[in-house]
Amino acid sequence: MPHFKRRTFLSTVAVALSSLPRTFADGHPPVTNPRATDGDERFEPNWEERLTLKVGTKSGDLVGNSDQVIQAAVDYVARLGGGTVQLLPGTFTLRNAVHLPSKIRLVGSGDETIVTRGASESVALSADSDWYDQEITLEKPGEFQVGDGITLMAKDPNNGSQTVIKRTLVARSGNRFKLNNGLRENLWLTGKPTCSSLFPLLTSEYTSDVVIENLTLDGNKANCTNLNGNYGGCIFLQDCNRYTMRNVTARNYDGDGISFQICHDVVVEDCHSHDNTNLGVHPGSGSQRPIIRNNKLERNNLGLFWCWGVKYGLAEGNLIDGNTSYGISTGHCDTDNVMRNNEIRNSGKIGILFRDDSRGVDFWANRNLIENNRIINSGGDDGVAIDITGKTKDARIINNQIIEERDPMKRTGIRIGANVGKVQLTENRITGFQTAIADNRTAKQP
Repeated sequence: MPHFKRRTFLSTVAVALSSLPRTFADGHPPVTNPRATDGDERFEPNWEERLTLKVGTKSGDLVGNSDQVIQAAVDYVARLGGGTVQLLPGTFTLRNAVHLPSKIRLVGSGDETIVTRGASESVALSADSDWYDQEITLEKPGEFQVGDGITLMAKDPNNGSQTVIKRTLVARSGNRFKLNNGLRENLWLTGKPTCSSLFPLLTSEYTSDVVIENLTLDGNKANCTNLNGNYGGCIFLQDCNRYTMRNVTARNYDGDGISFQICHDVVVEDCHSHDNTNLGVHPGSGSQRPIIRNNKLERNNLGLFWCWGVKYGLAEGNLIDGNTSYGISTGHCDTDNVMRNNEIRNSGKIGILFRDDSRGVDFWANRNLIENNRIINSGGDDGVAIDITGKTKDARIINNQIIEERDPMKRTGIRIGANVGKVQLTENRITGFQTAIADNRTAKQP
């Protein structure tokens, strides 16, 4: 059973808010004795105790093994201003995502607390629904129930793109189901729309100051179909701030392990994301200042994926092993990030990839630092440890150990594309490759 340290919790979650600066650049006097004042979310005392609810499958303040009992607990704690929901040992099988409110701590009992889901089912829609509708009609009811989390998918008849809508079923008459919110997209039969029992295990939108720790999340991928990491994962966050995930196992999801989109100041540390179909950890588009530290990212399709416009992030001390495509991938406007002291090994294609994106004037991953990493056994016979493509510029590759322990074959330590800008290569130790550095630039950089 984990030992809960109040001071540790309050120092990592902004529930206390007392860690915010108490001095002001404009000359205001410092806040030295904060009081709880109605509407003042910036300064608050460091309270010695907040509410803790225990949830268990056999005993606890709330008893059950479904998403409903966990959701009831987090909502209750949030209503009282924040606190802790402790999941006791046991297996919780969800029919819908647990939606996390602000200012809570969700903590389990490590390997003894498993949050999973049942097998997914997909049924075609049998009637057109317009973008303003709040209901769907299925060809057959299947195993769907009121309260289920679902994902609606269709092809847009106008441009061929995929439409993806996540909703909850809230009412039913035969094969007709009401949704918790309107569609806001057309689901026409010409696009072959389907309703699938797919959802993240833990999710949230527009919330902040949450800690998730000491849990095992299992996506049951053997019995579920894929949900893209822009919409799902063991953990999926959208437009959230100041989340911390610590000592979380995210495994076996047909999609991403941990994904967060347009989320700022997210910390993922001491987590184990493994055997997921897509990405181990996915700092999503526009996310600022993520910290990815001391995690194990193993046997996913891709270990760490910096999405679009992820800036000022840190990936440090991670073990990234056995991912079938890339260990780390960075690209579209992912600038000013630091990747250091990681061990990246047995990547199926490339250890670290700087992606090409020629659709804009300057869409490349510029000004990133790759330092003090160990990159071992990358790709197949023509594998590359670090591949810098497009017009990437101002990359610094410093003091890395780039190692090939197999036969050299056609393998390359560092490959620099023809149009790449300035790259700093300093004190890297490159051994075992047919080609240590392949610099394809026509005008060599200093």
